[in-house]
Amino acid sequence: MNPTKATLHKRFNEEMAPHMDLLYNYALYLTSNKEDAGDLLQETFLKAYRFFDKFEEGTNAKAWLYRIMRNTYINEYRRVKRQPDHVEYDEQISAYQMAPREISDRQDMAALDVDDIFEDEIAGAIGALPEKFKSVIVLRDIEELPYEEIAESLEIPIGTVRSRLHRARAILFDTLKGYATSRGYRVGARFVPSDLGFAQS
Repeated sequence: MNPTKATLHKRFNEEMAPHMDLLYNYALYLTSNKEDAGDLLQETFLKAYRFFDKFEEGTNAKAWLYRIMRNTYINEYRRVKRQPDHVEYDEQISAYQMAPREISDRQDMAALDVDDIFEDEIAGAIGALPEKFKSVIVLRDIEELPYEEIAESLEIPIGTVRSRLHRARAILFDTLKGYATSRGYRVGARFVPSDLGFAQS
């Protein structure tokens, strides 16, 4: 028996609406613009509602929404705005590069407020990442999704999630090295952006 429209509407509000704030944050990092983020969020939920009868009850609603938003951004917003991807980076990295790194002088970064972490310099650096790296850094280090959910959301293997995350952190480190130094941190050659307050893998 097919569900009624009222039943679908009730299910949609119960399963999808609670993720709206997280999706807006993701949209804001994708678009780097509050107005565009609001439009992207609205378009995402309109599409999700339109195709909600295709959503399999009991599966990962959040990952489904992230996937719709990312595809909408790639297929519509980025194309319309003719936003070029920034410099692409080789995702093939060595076992040495994947090894944990350390900073030369670890201070109490965990004590920093969120407002301190996400200042304009960091937000701008994240916003300038190519989309494939931006998505993994936002979903993992900001939204704190597990690797499995990120892989499901982006429709890529977990190994690719890990390599892109490593590459994104490396790019951010190169971009933010001067910023960290200006805040009084002694940045060594083995310093990585996860030590700027992002979640550890």
